[in-house]
Amino acid sequence: MDIKTVGIVGAGQMGNGIAHVFALAGYEVKLNDIAQESLDRAVSLIRRNMDRQVGKGVITQEEMDAAIARISTTLTLADLGQSDLVIEAATERETIKQAIFEDLIPHLKPETILTSNTSSISITRLASRTDRPEKFMGFHFMNPVPIMQLVELIRGIATDEATYNTCLGVVERLGKTAASAEDFPAFIVNRILMPMINEAIYTLYEGVGSVQSIDTSMKLGANHPMGPLELADFIGLDTCLAIMNVLHEGLADTKYRPCPLLTKYVEAGWLGRKTKRGFYDYRGETPVPTR
Repeated sequence: MDIKTVGIVGAGQMGNGIAHVFALAGYEVKLNDIAQESLDRAVSLIRRNMDRQVGKGVITQEEMDAAIARISTTLTLADLGQSDLVIEAATERETIKQAIFEDLIPHLKPETILTSNTSSISITRLASRTDRPEKFMGFHFMNPVPIMQLVELIRGIATDEATYNTCLGVVERLGKTAASAEDFPAFIVNRILMPMINEAIYTLYEGVGSVQSIDTSMKLGANHPMGPLELADFIGLDTCLAIMNVLHEGLADTKYRPCPLLTKYVEAGWLGRKTKRGFYDYRGETPVPTR
């Protein structure tokens, strides 16, 4: 299938990044959210990020202007119904995603491919609640979308070859690299990354090292660009906890048990950068460890 129009559900940090790269690649993009404020903020952020790309010579001003013109916004989910491809990028909660698909399905064209940007939830299970499990798959972008090169493509048990090949072609047109993952909890990246972050939090919880020493050790000792606790704050501690719970419940192995300290931070509402506090306090000029 030839994809020309793309509908994106959710204008948060993932949704606006996905809209950014699709518009630059020449697709007509319709971005949906439940709040006008979120849509306005997303378009403003896309402009700022593209401006930065122009400043660095990554794209031209003409390419930016053309891309911005290809993005439209809507508060009405049904407006996405005529898209060739729909990417759901809402909160990482299965009940919310299911409710979105339920509301969207009556308005979709029969040939529309339906995808989810979920980082951990079963694609087969999400697909089974729709009218097109063969045209449903996982389309998992990495954050920040305009910079990160990888896209995980996850086939559910019913996903057909045509749907997979179409999505593979889309990834190539975006100038990104696809990695095919089987539909098991957290797929590839988060199956490996999240237990590492969780173990770093256990290392803090058990007093083996401070926030600073743990992050410094991994940056200088393992050549990671960002320490695991700094990275957890960037991802969002609520998202980290949700993925650890999916791993723990889905694989029934105690090695995936979320650290109690991670749970405590989420209960406190200290979710990382987005709430200005997590393993670091971001309210001042420079981040300060909270432990």
